[in-house]
Amino acid sequence: MSTTPPEPSDLVLQLDDVTLRRGTTQILDGISWTVRDGERWVILGRNGAGKTTLLQIAAGRMHPTSGAARVLGSRLGAVDVFELRQRVGVASAALADRISADEKVLDVVLTAAYGMTGRWREAYEALDHERARALLDAFEVGRFADRTWGTLSEGERKRTQIARSLMADPELLLLDEPAAGLDLGGREELVAALSELARDAGSPVLVLVTHHVEEIPEGFTHLLLLRDGRVHAAGPIEEVLTGQQLSETFGLPLVVDRHGARWSARSAR
Repeated sequence: MSTTPPEPSDLVLQLDDVTLRRGTTQILDGISWTVRDGERWVILGRNGAGKTTLLQIAAGRMHPTSGAARVLGSRLGAVDVFELRQRVGVASAALADRISADEKVLDVVLTAAYGMTGRWREAYEALDHERARALLDAFEVGRFADRTWGTLSEGERKRTQIARSLMADPELLLLDEPAAGLDLGGREELVAALSELARDAGSPVLVLVTHHVEEIPEGFTHLLLLRDGRVHAAGPIEEVLTGQQLSETFGLPLVVDRHGARWSARSAR
């Protein structure tokens, strides 16, 4: 990796020696990580490694106990996080759980323009409606626009969530295990949609958390491996995603194979 400091305008995320504790539990330990404009990152690690917590800091929804975290050029603790959060798109299971089963699918996407998860008294322009429908169409759930959230399948909800996360035209998009709970067909549909997003030069910077290398979409450029709240390895995906690095991260011998632009991993035993 280059040791030349990037230009300030190139930085999207910059974490310097970030540590986060909850009581006596240390969740993140001395994390230093830089994400630049145009990059697409995957975060891999075992359960409890700190992946979701790291994403919460990147979203401006948690502050580190120590160290410095800069998101889109602003240091957490010295910025209005409510304004910052409008520039960061998030798709996660926690967010999905806050959406009412009776909410119309179109409104699930539309309300992201105000950072809300349900219609209230806010007013939307025709352009807002057009953008929401275009995003639903882009993720092949446009035909469900007038149905309710509770009637969607898990795969349809996942794709709707990603459409929602793009509604406010974010500069940074954080995806926390978007393929969790999907069957093989649903996973592959979602991975294909994320591949298109990753290859689009006009897309925001992407950070994807997953447990499985099989869920890494084509077009993702970099990989961060977390182990016990620490960075085990980080860099271009072709350099970091090796059997040795993955084995050390997960604590068991693993073999990594590449199939064109996709990856798989299995036990070496």
